[in-house]
Amino acid sequence: MYTEIKAKVHRERPEGTYLHVLVPAQSVTDELKKYSADGIMPGTLWIDDGRTIRAEQRRKAWATLGDISLWNGDDKEVNHWWLKTMHTAQSGEPMFSLADCSVTTARHYISFLLDFALAWSVPLSEPLLRRTDCIDAAVYSSLMHKRCIVCGREGECHHVDRIGIGRNRREIPHLGMLVMCLCRQHHDEVHLTGQGAFDEAYKIYGIAADEAICRVYRLKAE
Repeated sequence: MYTEIKAKVHRERPEGTYLHVLVPAQSVTDELKKYSADGIMPGTLWIDDGRTIRAEQRRKAWATLGDISLWNGDDKEVNHWWLKTMHTAQSGEPMFSLADCSVTTARHYISFLLDFALAWSVPLSEPLLRRTDCIDAAVYSSLMHKRCIVCGREGECHHVDRIGIGRNRREIPHLGMLVMCLCRQHHDEVHLTGQGAFDEAYKIYGIAADEAICRVYRLKAE
């Protein structure tokens, strides 16, 4: 079981440092009692020092693994093992642990998990933009899988770089044009509110279309 909690230094002694720890959820306490009659069991304390994986990154990774587990019925640890193995095989990165991997490795793994979720239409328990650790990767993945970057529903290519009235979008070159994937509802919203207001509201931006994106939407590249 993994639970993120916050601790505050209470006092320091020669033998060590005493911490004040608040466990906010009663369910966590109940879970502990299942394994120990006195409510005491060994655990692991991770210190978020800014160089290794951050606590928020660990939360995002395990939350996404939890969503995948609800989707396929497998245990989170089982999903973590085979997805981590798949990720390292594809990326060439060495095997790692979510206990002490680097910030960069954690970011790549979270992006991989979210790309898997979008590819297989795995329902996420929170919006993609809140779950991702890299906006660029999330925008690209949503485009490649035709999923709205805001809500995750089926989407279409939205041109952040406006094409202009009278121009045939099938004929003009799209390579390098800024785009994002939006569902019909959010596509209508961006045209109603304007791109600047929309980007500010959702903390999002378009990315340059590459040849792969052009192929997905059958757009002329050059």
